[in-house]
Amino acid sequence: MSDYIGLDVSLEDTHLCVVDGSGAVTARAVARTDPDDLAKAIRSLAPKVTTVVLETGGQSAWLQQGLAALGLPAVIVDARQAKKALSARLNKTDCNDAEGLAQLARTGWYREVLAKRAGTRRIRTVLMARELLVRQRRDLANQMRGLLRGFGLAVGRIGHAGFEARVRELAQAEPALLAALEPLLTVRRVLDRQIDALTGQLGTIARDSQDARRLMSVPGVGVLTALAFITAIDQPGRFARSCDVGAYLGLTSRRYQSGQVDWSGRISKQGDALARAMLYEAANALMTRVKRWTRQKAWAVRLAGRRGGAKARVALARKLAVTLHRIWVDGTTFNWANEPA
Repeated sequence: MSDYIGLDVSLEDTHLCVVDGSGAVTARAVARTDPDDLAKAIRSLAPKVTTVVLETGGQSAWLQQGLAALGLPAVIVDARQAKKALSARLNKTDCNDAEGLAQLARTGWYREVLAKRAGTRRIRTVLMARELLVRQRRDLANQMRGLLRGFGLAVGRIGHAGFEARVRELAQAEPALLAALEPLLTVRRVLDRQIDALTGQLGTIARDSQDARRLMSVPGVGVLTALAFITAIDQPGRFARSCDVGAYLGLTSRRYQSGQVDWSGRISKQGDALARAMLYEAANALMTRVKRWTRQKAWAVRLAGRRGGAKARVALARKLAVTLHRIWVDGTTFNWANEPA
Protein backbone atom coordinates (compact mmCIF):
# COMPACT_ATOMS: atom_id res chain seq x y z
CA MET A 1 0.00 0.00 0.00
CA SER A 2 1.23 3.50 -0.85
CA ASP A 3 2.32 5.94 1.83
CA TYR A 4 1.95 9.72 1.72
CA ILE A 5 3.80 12.20 3.93
CA GLY A 6 2.97 15.75 4.92
CA LEU A 7 5.66 18.11 6.24
CA ASP A 8 4.71 21.09 8.38
CA VAL A 9 7.89 23.14 8.21
CA SER A 10 8.99 25.63 10.86
CA LEU A 11 12.28 27.41 11.40
CA GLU A 12 13.96 24.75 13.56
CA ASP A 13 11.78 21.60 13.53
CA THR A 14 9.47 19.96 11.02
CA HIS A 15 6.49 17.76 11.91
CA LEU A 16 5.96 14.68 9.74
CA CYS A 17 2.78 12.66 9.33
CA VAL A 18 2.41 9.46 7.30
CA VAL A 19 -0.96 8.24 5.99
CA ASP A 20 -1.67 5.12 3.96
CA GLY A 21 -3.86 4.73 0.89
CA SER A 22 -7.03 4.55 3.00
CA GLY A 23 -6.24 7.81 4.84
CA ALA A 24 -5.30 6.23 8.17
CA VAL A 25 -2.40 7.79 10.05
CA THR A 26 0.41 5.25 10.38
CA ALA A 27 3.23 7.31 11.88
CA ARG A 28 4.17 10.74 13.23
CA ALA A 29 7.57 12.23 13.94
CA VAL A 30 9.51 15.47 14.43
CA ALA A 31 12.85 16.11 12.72
CA ARG A 32 15.24 19.00 12.36
CA THR A 33 14.50 21.26 9.39
CA ASP A 34 17.27 19.99 7.16
CA PRO A 35 17.08 17.87 3.98
CA ASP A 36 19.41 15.16 5.31
CA ASP A 37 17.59 14.80 8.64
CA LEU A 38 14.19 14.83 6.97
CA ALA A 39 15.27 12.22 4.42
CA LYS A 40 16.49 9.95 7.21
CA ALA A 41 13.20 10.29 9.09
CA ILE A 42 11.13 9.73 5.94
CA ARG A 43 12.99 6.56 4.99
CA SER A 44 12.61 5.16 8.50
CA LEU A 45 8.86 5.91 8.62
CA ALA A 46 7.89 5.08 5.02
CA PRO A 47 10.56 3.38 2.90
CA LYS A 48 8.25 3.28 -0.16
CA VAL A 49 6.71 6.74 0.10
CA THR A 50 4.73 7.88 -2.94
CA THR A 51 4.57 11.66 -2.36
CA VAL A 52 6.03 14.09 0.16
CA VAL A 53 4.15 17.39 0.39
CA LEU A 54 5.23 20.70 1.94
CA GLU A 55 3.76 24.18 1.66
CA THR A 56 5.27 27.22 -0.02
CA GLY A 57 7.47 29.22 2.34
CA GLY A 58 10.88 30.73 2.82
CA GLN A 59 12.64 27.34 3.08
CA SER A 60 10.43 25.30 0.76
CA ALA A 61 12.58 25.52 -2.40
CA TRP A 62 15.74 24.60 -0.49
CA LEU A 63 14.07 21.64 1.22
CA GLN A 64 12.30 20.38 -1.89
CA GLN A 65 15.43 20.44 -4.02
CA GLY A 66 17.45 18.84 -1.23
CA LEU A 67 14.95 16.02 -0.81
CA ALA A 68 14.66 15.53 -4.57
CA ALA A 69 18.45 15.27 -4.82
CA LEU A 70 18.28 12.49 -2.22
CA GLY A 71 15.77 10.57 -4.35
CA LEU A 72 12.54 11.47 -2.53
CA PRO A 73 9.37 12.55 -4.43
CA ALA A 74 8.97 15.94 -2.71
CA VAL A 75 6.34 18.39 -3.98
CA ILE A 76 5.65 22.01 -3.00
CA VAL A 77 1.96 22.95 -2.85
CA ASP A 78 0.30 26.36 -2.88
CA ALA A 79 -0.06 27.49 0.74
CA ARG A 80 -3.20 29.51 -0.05
CA GLN A 81 -4.95 26.45 -1.41
CA ALA A 82 -3.70 24.27 1.43
CA LYS A 83 -4.96 26.80 3.98
CA LYS A 84 -8.50 26.37 2.70
CA ALA A 85 -8.35 22.64 3.38
CA LEU A 86 -6.49 22.88 6.68
CA SER A 87 -8.87 25.51 8.08
CA ALA A 88 -11.65 22.90 8.20
CA ARG A 89 -10.03 21.37 11.29
CA LEU A 90 -11.24 22.48 14.70
CA ASN A 91 -7.77 22.88 16.24
CA LYS A 92 -4.72 24.23 14.46
CA THR A 93 -1.54 22.46 15.52
CA ASP A 94 1.63 21.48 13.70
CA CYS A 95 0.64 17.82 13.95
CA ASN A 96 -2.79 18.48 12.48
CA ASP A 97 -1.33 20.58 9.68
CA ALA A 98 1.13 17.82 8.79
CA GLU A 99 -1.72 15.31 8.71
CA GLY A 100 -3.80 17.63 6.54
CA LEU A 101 -0.95 17.98 4.06
CA ALA A 102 -0.52 14.22 3.97
CA GLN A 103 -4.22 13.84 3.15
CA LEU A 104 -3.81 16.38 0.33
CA ALA A 105 -0.96 14.28 -1.02
CA ARG A 106 -3.15 11.16 -0.88
CA THR A 107 -6.12 12.74 -2.66
CA GLY A 108 -4.03 14.69 -5.17
CA TRP A 109 -6.15 17.79 -4.49
CA TYR A 110 -3.36 20.34 -4.58
CA ARG A 111 -1.65 22.73 -6.94
CA GLU A 112 2.03 22.03 -7.39
CA VAL A 113 4.40 24.99 -7.20
CA LEU A 114 7.69 25.04 -9.08
CA ALA A 115 10.83 25.39 -6.98
CA LYS A 116 12.98 28.08 -8.54
CA ARG A 117 16.54 27.30 -9.48
CA ALA A 118 19.40 28.35 -7.21
CA GLY A 119 20.77 30.89 -9.71
CA THR A 120 17.38 32.52 -10.02
CA ARG A 121 17.06 32.74 -6.25
CA ARG A 122 20.45 34.47 -6.01
CA ILE A 123 19.39 37.16 -8.49
CA ARG A 124 16.11 37.46 -6.65
CA THR A 125 17.96 38.08 -3.40
CA VAL A 126 19.77 41.08 -4.90
CA LEU A 127 16.49 42.44 -6.28
CA MET A 128 14.70 42.09 -2.95
CA ALA A 129 17.61 43.64 -1.03
CA ARG A 130 17.51 46.68 -3.31
CA GLU A 131 13.72 46.91 -3.01
CA LEU A 132 13.98 46.83 0.79
CA LEU A 133 16.53 49.66 0.83
CA VAL A 134 14.42 51.74 -1.57
CA ARG A 135 11.40 51.37 0.74
CA GLN A 136 13.49 52.35 3.75
CA ARG A 137 14.79 55.43 1.93
CA ARG A 138 11.26 56.44 1.00
CA ASP A 139 10.00 55.94 4.55
CA LEU A 140 12.92 57.95 5.90
CA ALA A 141 12.14 60.84 3.56
CA ASN A 142 8.47 60.76 4.57
CA GLN A 143 9.44 60.86 8.25
CA MET A 144 11.62 63.93 7.67
CA ARG A 145 8.79 65.61 5.79
CA GLY A 146 6.49 64.89 8.74
CA LEU A 147 8.95 66.31 11.29
CA LEU A 148 9.32 69.52 9.29
CA ARG A 149 5.59 69.78 8.80
CA GLY A 150 5.15 69.92 12.56
CA PHE A 151 6.95 73.31 12.48
CA GLY A 152 4.94 74.61 9.53
CA LEU A 153 7.75 73.81 7.05
CA ALA A 154 6.71 72.06 3.85
CA VAL A 155 9.31 70.38 1.66
CA GLY A 156 6.97 70.36 -1.32
CA ARG A 157 7.58 68.57 -4.59
CA ILE A 158 11.32 68.15 -4.98
CA GLY A 159 13.53 65.76 -6.90
CA HIS A 160 15.64 63.11 -5.24
CA ALA A 161 18.91 64.99 -5.82
CA GLY A 162 17.66 68.23 -4.26
CA PHE A 163 15.91 66.72 -1.24
CA GLU A 164 18.78 67.06 1.26
CA ALA A 165 19.54 70.68 0.30
CA ARG A 166 15.85 71.55 0.64
CA VAL A 167 15.65 69.96 4.11
CA ARG A 168 18.73 71.87 5.27
CA GLU A 169 17.34 75.11 3.89
CA LEU A 170 14.06 74.73 5.78
CA ALA A 171 15.72 73.61 9.03
CA GLN A 172 18.10 76.57 9.22
CA ALA A 173 15.59 78.55 11.26
CA GLU A 174 15.47 75.80 13.94
CA PRO A 175 19.01 74.70 14.99
CA ALA A 176 17.63 71.98 17.25
CA LEU A 177 15.55 70.62 14.39
CA LEU A 178 18.57 70.52 12.10
CA ALA A 179 20.55 68.63 14.76
CA ALA A 180 17.75 66.04 14.94
CA LEU A 181 17.55 65.68 11.16
CA GLU A 182 21.29 65.41 10.56
CA PRO A 183 21.52 61.71 11.55
CA LEU A 184 18.57 60.93 9.29
CA LEU A 185 20.23 62.68 6.37
CA THR A 186 23.41 60.70 7.03
CA VAL A 187 21.49 57.43 6.96
CA ARG A 188 19.81 58.52 3.73
CA ARG A 189 23.19 59.11 2.08
CA VAL A 190 24.32 55.64 3.17
CA LEU A 191 21.15 54.14 1.70
CA ASP A 192 21.81 55.99 -1.56
CA ARG A 193 25.27 54.49 -1.85
CA GLN A 194 24.10 50.96 -1.08
CA ILE A 195 21.18 51.21 -3.51
CA ASP A 196 23.57 52.41 -6.23
CA ALA A 197 25.89 49.48 -5.46
CA LEU A 198 23.07 46.93 -5.74
CA THR A 199 21.80 48.61 -8.91
CA GLY A 200 25.29 48.23 -10.36
CA GLN A 201 25.29 44.53 -9.50
CA LEU A 202 21.95 44.08 -11.25
CA GLY A 203 23.24 45.94 -14.30
CA THR A 204 26.20 43.56 -14.51
CA ILE A 205 23.88 40.55 -14.20
CA ALA A 206 21.65 41.89 -16.97
CA ARG A 207 24.59 42.54 -19.30
CA ASP A 208 25.80 38.98 -18.80
CA SER A 209 22.34 37.49 -19.46
CA GLN A 210 21.30 37.06 -23.08
CA ASP A 211 17.67 36.60 -22.04
CA ALA A 212 17.66 39.85 -20.07
CA ARG A 213 19.19 41.78 -22.97
CA ARG A 214 16.50 40.49 -25.34
CA LEU A 215 13.73 41.42 -22.91
CA MET A 216 15.20 44.89 -22.56
CA SER A 217 14.68 45.44 -26.29
CA VAL A 218 10.99 46.00 -25.45
CA PRO A 219 10.36 49.76 -25.06
CA GLY A 220 9.86 50.78 -21.44
CA VAL A 221 11.56 47.64 -20.07
CA GLY A 222 14.83 48.21 -18.22
CA VAL A 223 17.20 46.20 -16.09
CA LEU A 224 14.94 45.94 -13.04
CA THR A 225 11.83 44.96 -14.99
CA ALA A 226 13.67 42.36 -17.07
CA LEU A 227 15.33 40.71 -14.07
CA ALA A 228 12.17 40.86 -11.94
CA PHE A 229 10.23 39.16 -14.75
CA ILE A 230 12.91 36.49 -15.26
CA THR A 231 13.12 35.65 -11.56
CA ALA A 232 9.33 35.56 -11.22
CA ILE A 233 8.87 33.12 -14.12
CA ASP A 234 12.23 31.27 -13.87
CA GLN A 235 11.36 28.72 -16.58
CA PRO A 236 9.28 30.04 -19.50
CA GLY A 237 8.31 26.54 -20.59
CA ARG A 238 6.02 26.32 -17.56
CA PHE A 239 3.33 28.16 -19.55
CA ALA A 240 1.81 26.56 -22.63
CA ARG A 241 0.35 29.93 -23.65
CA SER A 242 1.92 33.34 -23.19
CA CYS A 243 -1.47 34.84 -22.36
CA ASP A 244 -1.48 32.83 -19.10
CA VAL A 245 1.44 34.87 -17.71
CA GLY A 246 -0.77 37.89 -17.01
CA ALA A 247 -3.04 35.82 -14.76
CA TYR A 248 -0.05 34.23 -13.03
CA LEU A 249 1.27 37.70 -12.10
CA GLY A 250 -2.12 38.89 -10.85
CA LEU A 251 -2.79 41.29 -13.75
CA THR A 252 -6.18 39.89 -14.74
CA SER A 253 -9.51 40.67 -13.12
CA ARG A 254 -11.25 38.48 -10.57
CA ARG A 255 -14.52 36.84 -11.50
CA TYR A 256 -17.45 35.82 -9.33
CA GLN A 257 -20.29 33.80 -10.81
CA SER A 258 -23.12 32.17 -8.86
CA GLY A 259 -26.63 31.64 -10.16
CA GLN A 260 -27.78 34.86 -11.79
CA VAL A 261 -24.78 36.83 -10.49
CA ASP A 262 -21.77 37.16 -12.77
CA TRP A 263 -19.31 40.03 -12.43
CA SER A 264 -15.65 40.83 -12.97
CA GLY A 265 -13.83 42.88 -10.37
CA ARG A 266 -10.40 44.42 -9.99
CA ILE A 267 -7.18 42.58 -10.79
CA SER A 268 -6.40 39.67 -8.49
CA LYS A 269 -2.91 40.92 -7.42
CA GLN A 270 -1.84 37.32 -6.92
CA GLY A 271 1.63 36.07 -7.66
CA ASP A 272 4.87 38.03 -7.68
CA ALA A 273 4.28 41.57 -6.36
CA LEU A 274 7.69 42.90 -7.42
CA ALA A 275 7.35 41.75 -11.02
CA ARG A 276 3.82 43.18 -11.16
CA ALA A 277 5.01 46.55 -9.86
CA MET A 278 7.94 46.64 -12.30
CA LEU A 279 5.65 45.84 -15.24
CA TYR A 280 3.35 48.69 -14.18
CA GLU A 281 6.35 51.04 -14.08
CA ALA A 282 7.41 49.82 -17.53
CA ALA A 283 3.89 50.47 -18.84
CA ASN A 284 3.97 53.97 -17.38
CA ALA A 285 7.37 54.62 -18.98
CA LEU A 286 6.13 53.40 -22.36
CA MET A 287 3.09 55.67 -22.22
CA THR A 288 4.80 58.81 -20.91
CA ARG A 289 8.53 58.70 -21.69
CA VAL A 290 9.02 56.63 -24.85
CA LYS A 291 8.56 59.02 -27.76
CA ARG A 292 8.39 56.44 -30.52
CA TRP A 293 4.98 54.89 -31.09
CA THR A 294 4.27 51.17 -30.99
CA ARG A 295 1.06 49.21 -31.36
CA GLN A 296 1.00 48.62 -27.60
CA LYS A 297 1.41 52.31 -26.81
CA ALA A 298 -1.25 53.38 -29.30
CA TRP A 299 -3.67 50.81 -27.90
CA ALA A 300 -3.02 51.93 -24.32
CA VAL A 301 -3.46 55.63 -25.17
CA ARG A 302 -6.82 54.92 -26.80
CA LEU A 303 -7.86 52.85 -23.78
CA ALA A 304 -6.80 55.64 -21.41
CA GLY A 305 -9.16 58.00 -23.22
CA ARG A 306 -12.07 55.65 -22.55
CA ARG A 307 -11.28 54.10 -19.16
CA GLY A 308 -8.64 56.30 -17.51
CA GLY A 309 -4.86 56.24 -17.28
CA ALA A 310 -4.54 53.88 -14.30
CA LYS A 311 -6.59 51.10 -15.88
CA ALA A 312 -4.79 51.60 -19.17
CA ARG A 313 -1.41 51.15 -17.48
CA VAL A 314 -2.53 47.94 -15.77
CA ALA A 315 -3.85 46.59 -19.07
CA LEU A 316 -0.62 47.58 -20.83
CA ALA A 317 1.41 45.88 -18.08
CA ARG A 318 -0.45 42.65 -18.84
CA LYS A 319 0.29 43.05 -22.54
CA LEU A 320 3.95 43.63 -21.76
CA ALA A 321 4.05 40.45 -19.68
CA VAL A 322 2.67 38.47 -22.62
CA THR A 323 5.15 40.11 -25.02
CA LEU A 324 8.12 39.45 -22.73
CA HIS A 325 7.23 35.79 -22.36
CA ARG A 326 6.81 35.35 -26.10
CA ILE A 327 10.18 36.98 -26.78
CA TRP A 328 11.79 34.80 -24.10
CA VAL A 329 10.35 31.58 -25.57
CA ASP A 330 11.03 32.44 -29.22
CA GLY A 331 14.55 33.79 -28.67
CA THR A 332 13.72 36.97 -30.58
CA THR A 333 13.81 40.71 -29.88
CA PHE A 334 11.14 43.37 -30.02
CA ASN A 335 9.92 44.15 -33.55
CA TRP A 336 9.33 47.89 -33.89
CA ALA A 337 8.23 47.86 -37.51
CA ASN A 338 5.63 45.07 -37.20
CA GLU A 339 7.44 43.19 -39.96
CA PRO A 340 7.23 39.37 -40.19
CA ALA A 341 9.85 37.68 -38.04
